[in-house]
Amino acid sequence: MKMKLAEIAKAIGAENNIEQWKDVEITSVAFDSRQLNSGALFIPLQGTQDGHQYVKSAFANGAVATLWASDHDVTVADDQPILVVDDPLEALQELSKYYLHKINPIVVAITGSNGKTTTKDMTASILSTQLNVTKTHANFNNEIGVPVTLLNMESSTEVVVVEMGMDRPGQLDFLSKLVSPDFAVITMIGEAHIEFFRTRGKIADAKMEITHGLKEDGTFIFNGDEPLLQERAADVEQHKVTFGRQLTDDFYATSVKQHEASIDFKVNEWPDEEFTIPMVGEYNVNNALAAIAVGKQLHITPVHIKKALKNVELTENRAEWVEGAQGEHILSDVYNSNPTAAKQVLKTVEELPTSGKRIAVLGDMLELGDASVRLHASLAENIDANKIEELYLVGPEMKNLQNELENDGYPASAIHHYSTDELDRLVTDLQATINTEDLVLLKASHGIHLEKVLAKLTAK
Repeated sequence: MKMKLAEIAKAIGAENNIEQWKDVEITSVAFDSRQLNSGALFIPLQGTQDGHQYVKSAFANGAVATLWASDHDVTVADDQPILVVDDPLEALQELSKYYLHKINPIVVAITGSNGKTTTKDMTASILSTQLNVTKTHANFNNEIGVPVTLLNMESSTEVVVVEMGMDRPGQLDFLSKLVSPDFAVITMIGEAHIEFFRTRGKIADAKMEITHGLKEDGTFIFNGDEPLLQERAADVEQHKVTFGRQLTDDFYATSVKQHEASIDFKVNEWPDEEFTIPMVGEYNVNNALAAIAVGKQLHITPVHIKKALKNVELTENRAEWVEGAQGEHILSDVYNSNPTAAKQVLKTVEELPTSGKRIAVLGDMLELGDASVRLHASLAENIDANKIEELYLVGPEMKNLQNELENDGYPASAIHHYSTDELDRLVTDLQATINTEDLVLLKASHGIHLEKVLAKLTAK
């Protein structure tokens, strides 16, 4: 972005006396005083701590102006540009909406219980072959992250691919109306956040909010194999496109072949073309189909789509292969976990060829509420003792899985349980048993911090 402070002030209704600062040029926005670029507008947000206390640090690190909440006494120096607003977060959101309309790119909004980040990366990769694309950085997918994504667009941006997260009703309604997408994509419906929503039906209702801001001539792209979405899509008047594994879907996969670190597949739209994605897990084929559907709508050629998928750069810690210090193959999926995702990746690991042992390290899946006991225990259905020889479980909820497995006859000697503060002991035990050819899965909600285990297993 590049805007004068006077334009920003007008856009957010902060036309306080800024005459002396009106020509200050803003080139980015930031809400973390430690991570900003020179020329940034600092946004002091109210969270567990008050962002206003970091304004001095922001200026020292290169910020050239800051927002300031009107209910706070002004404590900055007279020569430091400020824009006084009622609420800095609302001002950030309003500014992002203004800038979005100014740049006027095509907007692709993506959500889903699983796969939204991977689908975002695939979609951006496909579209980038023929268009100037901006995409959500990391997991900037909420009421703060989405506006920051929009404001970090270059003026040449033709398409912005926006990931949207959700943990409560109304959140996607707000985000969808903020960005007014041309394309709204739902990857799938799972049990993520079921603690707050109680049923998958209510999760589906909340996910459908992504269509609330969909432009009248926009397109709704969704998983056609999910009955909950099929039912609700009937109320969407805009153009609809489905993807999945059924012949009734607009885009469906055929000839799926799983390799050690990649998947080949064909698509009904171009039956003679073979596509490759550099990741494991057949569930990722659906993510690719969603991205392909967007690409087809924007006239990206199959040749470009093939190249983009084969070379896609994925966000860190989403089912990525890492080599351990002892030469073991580690499938790291430590950013998040829920029952659907855990079952999918366990199925994948059981199908992967290896001359060593298959070892699964599973941590608690958070935000499952009253269903937590049942859903943790349900993972036992996807664990075969003949295919996953050793299990390392972390967290109190994983005790439910241990009990279920032992009741089903899984060898008790092959199950090892740890509390969340015993990660060092877990690492020591793993290092004592891992051999060069072993395949190790790491899967847990981020709050369990298995990334610390990964760091120690890969340290050389």
